[in-house]
Amino acid sequence: MRQDAAREAGAVEPPRLTAARPRYGEWVVRALLTACALVSVLTTVGIVVALFEPTVEFFRRVSLADFFSLAEWAPTFNPPSFGVWPVVVGTLNVTFWALVIAIPCGLGAAIFLSEYASPRLRRTLKPILEVLEGIPTVAYGFFALTFVTPLIRDNWPGAFGDPPGIFSAGAAGLVLGIMIIPTVASIAEDALHAVPRELREGAYALGSTKRKVATRVVVPAALSGIIAAFVLGISRAVGETMVVLIAAGNTPQLTFSPVESIQTMTAFIATTATGDIGVGTLKYNTIFAVGSLLFLITFTMNLLSARLVRKYREVYE
Repeated sequence: MRQDAAREAGAVEPPRLTAARPRYGEWVVRALLTACALVSVLTTVGIVVALFEPTVEFFRRVSLADFFSLAEWAPTFNPPSFGVWPVVVGTLNVTFWALVIAIPCGLGAAIFLSEYASPRLRRTLKPILEVLEGIPTVAYGFFALTFVTPLIRDNWPGAFGDPPGIFSAGAAGLVLGIMIIPTVASIAEDALHAVPRELREGAYALGSTKRKVATRVVVPAALSGIIAAFVLGISRAVGETMVVLIAAGNTPQLTFSPVESIQTMTAFIATTATGDIGVGTLKYNTIFAVGSLLFLITFTMNLLSARLVRKYREVYE
């Protein structure tokens, strides 16, 4: 009664929603987290700024129509040709064969780890799988060149025509797919593992088998995370340099054949960006034009991924 009377008289202060004393530790943590977020934003802005001026200089001398309509890519020859489609098709060629390997194997590994493996086996296999992400890409490239390519050539069925040469899109795509399996599997498994157990138990209560629960309940529920894993794997395949540089060759061609030598956008940048080309020349600016196109492709893929993730996101309470 006395407290009620004192409160009515205004003697008791209302409860405070903020700390009575300033919490400097929270301010420091907030400042550090803000700085980390700004670093990623400023890095992206810096990449755009670095690419902008040389790209503009390139397109002042080469029209967009020639860049996207010509079918020959020979910017370092005399006379030069700046049709970018051969290196774009080469990039898509290697990426396609990589995804043929990475998507089913990565998703299958994720489903096994999430739904079939025992907790002890999962704790053992997942770190081993993630260790594969730490292998240098140049090691994958030499593995493709010295092991995979000879293996394919020695066992090539004659019914499919001539075997691939020393450099081929198929060998590079196969090893690139093996390289990105851990990325796809790890992220997809995290998404599958985050699905509430109640959904699984409800499906089992209705008489569903483990296979049906995994494929018709858990996978659809984790679809947004699985899509994110696929897009991240595609982005890594598109941006990979050393594997395609070593195993796919350096011949720009408009072909989706896995037995042909091709050149990707990243391989062109790696082979051309040397000290032999003068800064500010047309050949030098070609590197930045291809880099800008590669940046736009990956940026568009990330935007599409974000939209798909929002569309298929499941929220559980």
